[in-house]
Amino acid sequence: PGLREGHEGVVPEYAKCVDISTAAALKEMVVPGSLAVIVPLVVGFVSVDALGGLLAGVLVTGFAIAIYMANAGGAWDNAKKYIEAGHHGGKGSEPHKAAVVGDTVGDPFKDTSGPAMNILIKVMTVVALIFAPAFVSLGLG
Repeated sequence: PGLREGHEGVVPEYAKCVDISTAAALKEMVVPGSLAVIVPLVVGFVSVDALGGLLAGVLVTGFAIAIYMANAGGAWDNAKKYIEAGHHGGKGSEPHKAAVVGDTVGDPFKDTSGPAMNILIKVMTVVALIFAPAFVSLGLG
């Protein structure tokens, strides 16, 4: 209380903010992380051929989405810089306002979502490779 009003001696609680954000991020990652591990296991126990198809699909679509996200995020960032250099009305113009919104969306695309897709591909592939001998020995091929 009092931070927004600018009262003397009031300091922000950075550690509390980071703790809240970290706890929420970890809580929200439980389901996607579990899916990345459980789906290859379930599909592998159904059929080794189906697991191969799953991994091929994950690789092709995941790679394409990761490249798309990284390139789109970079393009939105560069569009903002281009407008700020004086093109299309420069800073403060309507195109600049739109580019700032685009850059706000683009930063998570290129910095987090694209690399996260690469991690998803790797996790699913590694889980499948670790359990592949079990799938084959059970005659699920």
